[in-house]
Amino acid sequence: MYFPFENSDKKVRYTYKDYLSWPEDERWELIEGIPYNLAPAPSRRHQEILGSIFNILFSYLKDKACKVYMAPFDVRLPEGKERDEDIKNVVQPDIVIVCDKEKLDDRGCKGSPDLIVEIVSPNTASKDYIEKLALYERNKVKEYWIVHPIDNIVMVYKLNESGQYGRPEIYSSEAQVKVGIFPDLTINLKEVFAE
Repeated sequence: MYFPFENSDKKVRYTYKDYLSWPEDERWELIEGIPYNLAPAPSRRHQEILGSIFNILFSYLKDKACKVYMAPFDVRLPEGKERDEDIKNVVQPDIVIVCDKEKLDDRGCKGSPDLIVEIVSPNTASKDYIEKLALYERNKVKEYWIVHPIDNIVMVYKLNESGQYGRPEIYSSEAQVKVGIFPDLTINLKEVFAE
């Protein structure tokens, strides 16, 4: 859903400075300066899958340099060297892994995470598949997972040598997913999708 006070010609673009002034009890994302209101309450199934994946990653990363975070957690994606307040892309992925601690601050992450997981809901599907896929590819997020809680599948996009996402690897609920950024970590989707 678009921001309620966006003008009718859709030429107004907002920045991180604007984003910081919006009500704290509402969750928003900015993609190319266009605000999107996030659903206030994810479904029970969404939360179960989120918790399962997060717990696996959190346990694996204990005592390692990389850190894992779950929403709400701001990821600011600058287009260049602009000031923080001028950033036009601020997202709150369901799960984020950041291995460069220089990108972390009290506001979240500034720069590309190493891995992002988005759990699709009916009102976010087109944004996850189109806008966010393009945004994460352009910002060189090494690995992007789109998780489907209804179909019980995971689509994994990985950056190739040319810095683009190739065709996604698609995994069913019976599969084991090898995490590309960690050669020794495999996630059993039967556990993730268990009800």
